[in-house]
Amino acid sequence: MNKHVTIKKALDAYDPRFDPLVQPTPGHNQDYAPTYWVAHGGDAPQDDGPVMQDMDVDVAIIGSGFTGLACAVFLAQEHGIKAHVLEANQVSWGCTSRNGGQAQNNSGRLKRSQWIKQWGLETALKLHKDIEEGFETFEELIKDIDCDAVNAGHLYVAHRPKVLKTLEAEVELMNKTFGYKSRMVSKAELHSDWVKEANGHGAMLEPTGIGVQPVKVAYGYHRKARALGAKIHTSSPVEGWETINGVHHLRTPGGIVRARAVAVATGGYTTQTLHKSLKNRFMPIMSNNMVTRKLSDAEVEACGFKSNIIMTDTRTLRHYYRLLPDQRLQIGSRSAITGADAGNRKHFERLVAGKDAKFPALKGIDIDYSWWGWVDVSHDMMPRIFQPNAQEQIFYALGYGGNGVMSSAHAGRRMAQLVAGKPIPKELPIYNSPLPYEVFAPFRRIGQRMLYVWYGLRDNYL
Repeated sequence: MNKHVTIKKALDAYDPRFDPLVQPTPGHNQDYAPTYWVAHGGDAPQDDGPVMQDMDVDVAIIGSGFTGLACAVFLAQEHGIKAHVLEANQVSWGCTSRNGGQAQNNSGRLKRSQWIKQWGLETALKLHKDIEEGFETFEELIKDIDCDAVNAGHLYVAHRPKVLKTLEAEVELMNKTFGYKSRMVSKAELHSDWVKEANGHGAMLEPTGIGVQPVKVAYGYHRKARALGAKIHTSSPVEGWETINGVHHLRTPGGIVRARAVAVATGGYTTQTLHKSLKNRFMPIMSNNMVTRKLSDAEVEACGFKSNIIMTDTRTLRHYYRLLPDQRLQIGSRSAITGADAGNRKHFERLVAGKDAKFPALKGIDIDYSWWGWVDVSHDMMPRIFQPNAQEQIFYALGYGGNGVMSSAHAGRRMAQLVAGKPIPKELPIYNSPLPYEVFAPFRRIGQRMLYVWYGLRDNYL
């Protein structure tokens, strides 16, 4: 039984300008971002309060999002290891409470055809099998969590007629090479049977895809982890990290946590100073989200929504969207370059314009929730679950590129296996190589600004 009796201090205000390339920690005891998911996620489960004294632990997990909580669950459930999870602010405060809730049958941002080009057919087939296993891991984890799950597949919507040939080629590859039964949907079928999206010229329909309420998923993971004996310490940012004789001394405001092993699961909120093995290893990208007021039945009909299927479009700066179970539209896309510019009204207006272009019937509709957050995008667009130094018990699972809702569950399981000294499929690049280092990382945002201009031109005009 939990005997923690520490009275928590009042939450600090949420800082919407946080930038992982600028600040040393993502805060301390801050409130959540004002997301729809938090507002409708119910009461946060009980945690173990902040670290209040020096302590010795077997395993410390940094980050209480999907990955960190899943890792804690599997460490206890499959390996008998009861980890201590360290969270800077509130449980699942970062990426996990700010995403679009789309669980897709993918990992990272590369398509299966790109896997073949990069690593060859044999590796691509093994990667596909591993990802399918990952989807089963995710389904098993959420089967007893009330998280508004909608298992309807995924529509990859062609935003221009010229991309249909690319989608057709990918569908043929999925079916013939990977045995993954996707199919093309014509513009007429898309509009009559799925959604009357003004920008939709057809789509690729994947049979595998689940929409979830991500905060409810995270709270479910949280409860599972603590029921299995894991400890979850909120308001405990790691402000310093020193390794002495193989023991990791993690300095928090309330005390030093001395850990035999450390698993890093900090996603897009990984700061440059957390640990040397992570500096300049991925590019934090900001994503905007909004949720409208509830749609009337007439508005739902005008937009042609026939289900709550999850959708993304084929833009490089893609939109991800769906009709939520309570009849609101959720839509997200890329946002500001820096944290300092995150609140600029133009980013909100750009997303509103994207909504209006897709669903003209909803032009002028009230937006009840608007927020933004960081996404961890690796320099080669694929995640890594890795031990950077065989001589040190340090592990990380990062670089999901916006596809972490599902794959984080499997990543947490694989990272737990690594921590426990168990074998994982080392023939796969996501497990046998580190996050790529970018020598020009200090100038990455200059390049990002130019790329965003180019992507916008290519997506809309070229």
